[in-house]
Amino acid sequence: MIEKDGVKGVGGFSLLYGFVQDVVKGTGKGLGIISNRTPDAQGIIRLASHAGKTHALSNAAYGDRSWPKVVNGEKWTKEAISKSVELDESREQLVQRLLDVLSTDTMPKQKENEEWDMYMNQLRHTIFVPSIGRDDLEELKMPAHEIGDTVKQKAAHATDGVYGTQKNIIILVDKEGKVFYFERTLYDRDAKPIEKEKGDRRFEYEIEGW
Repeated sequence: MIEKDGVKGVGGFSLLYGFVQDVVKGTGKGLGIISNRTPDAQGIIRLASHAGKTHALSNAAYGDRSWPKVVNGEKWTKEAISKSVELDESREQLVQRLLDVLSTDTMPKQKENEEWDMYMNQLRHTIFVPSIGRDDLEELKMPAHEIGDTVKQKAAHATDGVYGTQKNIIILVDKEGKVFYFERTLYDRDAKPIEKEKGDRRFEYEIEGW
């Protein structure tokens, strides 16, 4: 993908890929990161070559520590895991701790007369993005659609609508290759809040060839 078409001109993203067993078994290969800033195959960043490491990714370039959500994400996730191990908690208790991290709202409030584009720069401060945007959506009566991990309700202009975190996803893999996938949907297709646990889905399976 990188060598043929490249990723230049693509909107900000960070794609983590690889085989989880390389991390768990400590093969040294780890996982790779492809982003819109990756110049070529030689520029792919590799991380998590060994177990016991905590890394956070966002739309910022990997290694950019100026984004509070990245720094806090690493810190709070590491603390949640350490505390869970210390207390010998169950999987469900660990998942709840991680959900607490994903649900932490540190988004600064929009100032009076602050332009939308300027306010969007504040997204770097929070892991969880609360529902933000225009407050007259009910009057617009426009259909909704999903965009990535956000909710945005169509309106008359690109900057109209509601924007916020739509899903929380947690993936756990044990040393035997058993995967636990948990997904919590926070808003429906009409950008309406979903009652807690009503939008939960969970799957368990084993990785072939582990």
